[in-house]
Amino acid sequence: MSAEAAVARQASVVSARSAALEWHILTGEYPPQSGGVSDYTRSVARGLAAAGDYVVVWAPPANEAGALRDPGVEVRRLPDFYGLRSLRVLSSALDGATRPHRVLVQYVPHAFGWKAANVPFCLWLRSRRRDRVWVMFHEVAYPFDRAAGITRNLLAAVNRVMAWLVGGAAERAFVSIPGWRAGVGRVTLDGTPVTWLPVPAAITVVDDPPAADDIAARYGQGHPLVGHFGTYGDLIAPLVESAIVSLLGRTDCHVLLMGHGSTDARARLVLRHSESGARVHAAGTLPADDVSRHIRACAVMLQPYPDGISSRRTSAMTALAHGVPVVTTEGPLTESMWRTADAVALAPVGDADALALMVAALIADPIGRADLAGRGRALYDGQFDLRHTIAALRCSE
Repeated sequence: MSAEAAVARQASVVSARSAALEWHILTGEYPPQSGGVSDYTRSVARGLAAAGDYVVVWAPPANEAGALRDPGVEVRRLPDFYGLRSLRVLSSALDGATRPHRVLVQYVPHAFGWKAANVPFCLWLRSRRRDRVWVMFHEVAYPFDRAAGITRNLLAAVNRVMAWLVGGAAERAFVSIPGWRAGVGRVTLDGTPVTWLPVPAAITVVDDPPAADDIAARYGQGHPLVGHFGTYGDLIAPLVESAIVSLLGRTDCHVLLMGHGSTDARARLVLRHSESGARVHAAGTLPADDVSRHIRACAVMLQPYPDGISSRRTSAMTALAHGVPVVTTEGPLTESMWRTADAVALAPVGDADALALMVAALIADPIGRADLAGRGRALYDGQFDLRHTIAALRCSE
């Protein structure tokens, strides 16, 4: 054996040893359950498995009909929603682990049941610090609000106790936006690293131009097609609707709503604005590959958020990853990089006309549209691509 071959073989052995890590990912949702944390967790699980690690995902009960299976990822459904039976199952599995392992918690206060007040789960997690608990804080706690009433503010207080317990369990903590680093630092133990871990796109890009062209023709009917991808929650849906109404009055474009809840969102919009019925379409809930093809069919993606675009908005990340220009909102959670990189078109939160004017300007300017799409894609690749997340998780010590 040559010296070069011996070195290569030794490097391979070292690499295999370093990859012999067992991850136990705890999440409140996982496909086929829908949601941003669900999609994010699957992306991370697949990425860790592709890097050579063994991955176990623990998630609440779900109908597994049609569930996708990923190589190297074992999905174990708990007997309940992180109740006492589930905690016993988790304890038994972790106590029986024979390989070096880490527990990676996808933390959102309401993700673990008990109406966002699952204190027993947080106490259990605090007791498992020996298992090398790492926590990704997608959210930290409900905000206090004097106008919200005693029940909501009591829940906000309980959430802070939960965050303190979970933070105290964490050997390492991660946050989905830089603005939460200080707050999470206050609930973790002294010396615990708190790192920004950008959220990647939830949908893998599918390169299928003929299919995208067909979709553009079907929904656009010869006119530019503007898309929105999301779940149409109570805070975002009104922003989307008002911007669409303003946009339709300024251009001849058609609009395509995508994602869970898009059919109902279209129905509500058309009920209030019947004249928009022929120009607003809904694709409904689609398989991931079809979401990719539909996004690629759009000339512009309209993605407003009530607190502004931020690095935790997976729907915006998905549009950027696909190289489609994004028109969105700037708010209190919007990081400075969005302005300095000039990677998206920014309108103030609540200004539907400004959003519509920006979309209309991009529709009329193919060169400007391509330039904005390129800057957005470059920012995504440099900051948000999944490879950055996997590298941070596998290399952080």
